[in-house]
Amino acid sequence: MTLEAFADTIVPGERRSPDDRAVAGAAEGPGAVAAGAVELLRTPATGIHTDLPVLADMLNEHARAYADQHGLTLDPGVPAFVALAFEDRTALVRSLVAPGHPEKDAWVLLALFSNMAFDTAAHMHTRDALAEGHPGLLAMGLMEPSPDGLWRFPAYSYGRRLADVHPDTTPSGSPR
Repeated sequence: MTLEAFADTIVPGERRSPDDRAVAGAAEGPGAVAAGAVELLRTPATGIHTDLPVLADMLNEHARAYADQHGLTLDPGVPAFVALAFEDRTALVRSLVAPGHPEKDAWVLLALFSNMAFDTAAHMHTRDALAEGHPGLLAMGLMEPSPDGLWRFPAYSYGRRLADVHPDTTPSGSPR
């Protein structure tokens, strides 16, 4: 729940149900949690998957200290970070990623992975993510591949073709 609440603080989304505590419901539509942020964090490729329990504990310790500093009473039925209101979660995360914070690198890394899950579906093959309706890819308007499975872009992003295809390029778009 703590990692979900952190990811939701970075890319907010709507609650999955009325009793959802991890996702604060600070934005309409799906956010990082629905996009698979925790699934991405748990993949070995992140290099931090084994440290997630420690990071969650640290985040909850920071949340308890934040609550004490601000005179907030936390619900003991959920992890401390989850018990914070969205505005307080945001303020705490802002302090954790601020220049000079001794743990900044860890929190920035978690934030980057939360964004990455939403923006790129890095934990999934792009075709699978699109087929499953990945919310971040859909929000960005990523188009489906051509029937042969390749992506082609008939409209150039600069409104004009920038270069001719090299004569040694294979039909799949690879150099020889």
